[in-house]
Order: sequence, then C-alpha cells, then structure tokens
Amino acid sequence: MSATSAPPLLKRRSPATWMALAWCAGSALTFLFRFRLPGESQPSVWPGVLLFRWDGLVTLALATAVTLWGCARVERRPLRGLTLLLAGSALGAMPLSVGEIPLLQFLAVDVALYFVAAFRPRGTGLVALAMALGTLAAYLGVRLLSGWVVGTSAELTVALTAVIAWLLGRATHESRAHAEQVRAQAAAQAVTAERLRIARELHDMVAHTIGIVALQAGAARRVIDTRPELARDALGAVETASRDTLSGLRRMLGALRRAEPGGAADAAPLDPSPGLADVNRLAARTTAAGVRVDVRWLGPPRPLPPEVDVSAYRIIQEAVTNVVRHAGTASCRVTVERHSKELRIEVVDEGKGTGGADGQGSGYGLLGMRERVSLLHGDFSARPCPGGGFRVAARLPVPAGAR
Repeated sequence: MSATSAPPLLKRRSPATWMALAWCAGSALTFLFRFRLPGESQPSVWPGVLLFRWDGLVTLALATAVTLWGCARVERRPLRGLTLLLAGSALGAMPLSVGEIPLLQFLAVDVALYFVAAFRPRGTGLVALAMALGTLAAYLGVRLLSGWVVGTSAELTVALTAVIAWLLGRATHESRAHAEQVRAQAAAQAVTAERLRIARELHDMVAHTIGIVALQAGAARRVIDTRPELARDALGAVETASRDTLSGLRRMLGALRRAEPGGAADAAPLDPSPGLADVNRLAARTTAAGVRVDVRWLGPPRPLPPEVDVSAYRIIQEAVTNVVRHAGTASCRVTVERHSKELRIEVVDEGKGTGGADGQGSGYGLLGMRERVSLLHGDFSARPCPGGGFRVAARLPVPAGAR
C-alpha cells in the first residue's frame, strides 16, 4: 500500500479510515437490527442475553478497541493488522449469542482483504485470505467442540464475501499493473520516436554541411596556389557553414538538457524549424559551393502545417546533399508543386545515378526521407532515371484543416 498510490476514488481516505467506518457501520446495524423498527412486528434479530449486560458491552468495547488498533496497523504491517481485525471480529460475535461470526462483524476484515490484495504482493494477499477463512473455520470448530450450535450456512456466506473482496482487490491490482505497463511502453515508444526524430534532424543538418564543406575545401585546394582570393572565399564559406552547424547543434543539445530534470535553465532557445521558405537560401548556399540548384515553384503559396513544412524542407535538403556528395554533377533541379490537398516535391540531377552512400538508394539519408513521408501518410520514391541521373520524388498530403 505504500509502494503504489490508491485509485482516485480512494485517494481522499486512507485504508484505515475505510476499515474503521466498516466496523462502525456494522456495529451500528447490529444494534439497530435488534430493535423493532417502524413497520416491523418484531425485531429482525432477537438480542442475546449478554448483549445489553455490562459484560457484553465490555466485550464489544474491547472488540472495537482491538479492531481500531488493527485498522491503524494494516497499512504498515498488513498481516499483523489483519490478525487484530480477525480477533476483534471474533470478540464482537461472542455477546451476540449467534452460532457464527456475522457478516456485519466481518465487514472491516473484508475491506482489509481488498486493500491487501490490491496494494500488496500476491503472496501476502493469499496469506491474508487464508487467515480470514481459517479464522471462520476455527470459530465454528471451537463451538462444535464445545457442543454449541453453529451457523454453518451463514458462515459460508461470510466466507464467500471474503473471497469476493480478495478477488476484487486482485482485479484492481492487475488493472493498475497493466495500466502502468501500458504507460511504461508508451513512454518507451515516445523516447524511441524522439530519438529517431533527433537522429534525422542531426543527420540532415550535419550531412548537408559536411557536403558543402567538402565541396568548398576541394575547391580551395585546387586554386590555393593560382587564385588565393578564391581559396580565401571558399575557406570563409567553410567557416560560416561549420559555425552555423555547431551553433545549431549547441542549441539542440541545450534544449534537450533543459527538458531533463535539473537541466540548465539558461540554455539557448532552439531556433524555429526550417521550412519551404528557406529553400531558396539553401539553393543559394549550395550554388555558391559549386553545385547549381534551380528551384521551380508551381502553384500559389499555401499555408502548411508545421510538420509538413519541416519535412518538405528536410527532404529537399537531404536530396540536394546527396547530389553534392554522390552524384558527381554540377547542377540539379528542385520542383515544388503546391496543390490544395497535397504537396509534391521532385529533385532531379543528371549525375551518376546513385542515390546514397551505397549507390542503391538505401542509405541513411533516403531512409530518413522515407520515414518522414511515411509518418505523414504520403508517397516516396527514389530511383535512377532511365537516361541517367537520379530522381527523388515525394507526395505529402495536406490535412483538410490547413487548406
């Protein structure tokens, strides 16, 4: 009971309170049923000889004290507390002149069985149930050995209520365990999805920058002796691209640390995610690095959901990066076709017809593009062109609310 929290209905009251209320309600009804109530010709149960005598009242008071003491101990020491509750039930039945422990004197035990089964290990719950049933059987056995009348049928009913209370507790325990397992699985899936998203973002950002850096560094090496001013410009572009990427990485890691418990509160805010509005700047930067990128815009500009806008930009960026790194060509063409219900993207080059590091269109970059399109329920293709070169195409549906 201390290891896990109670269901919302029971959060406002401790288990001890519910057990004490059950005992008090049972005791009150025990006295009430022994009086003739309005509309009755006689009491439902005739009072025993000892009930209203001083010794009977003292026994009931002692039973109440023992029961309340047990209620206070059930949460910390469930089996010891249940032992006191069972003792109180047996004591409370003695002055009633009945042949069994009545159900009203066993209500507190039933409540305790529910809580022990719901919030304690299965073994503890089984021992508690065995103790309750053993007490009922022992009470009948003592009366039989003493030659007294026993209420076997009534005691079987009380035993059935104990079993039902235990079953309800086990059902609650298993339901809560299942809910916790589902929450843990959902959290693990969310962590995995977030890691994949970060991996894609890092891959797209770093791969593009490395491609530009490699291209500019190669150009600088070729002209450093004959045209040092061009080499200086190329190295400046390398420095700018590297600094921009490092700054982006720093902001991304800062945002991740800030999301962690005890993370840095003064971490730099993460820049807004790029979108199609940044495609022209991407084309200019790649063109300056030595691979001309021609961008064609078809259809009127339309508002896009952030996830579609970012994914479209990242697909174009990765496709252009693959052209720079693997195609061995001096130019490529990017076409963005905007419709009311979908967005179409096409990146075509006339290079060697390789789509990734493996040359078969299955590199991490193309895998990341496929994943982005799949998450948006779109279509993606990446394959060599019949006449040479390579073509990357994607269709991204635009949700109805964003049209």
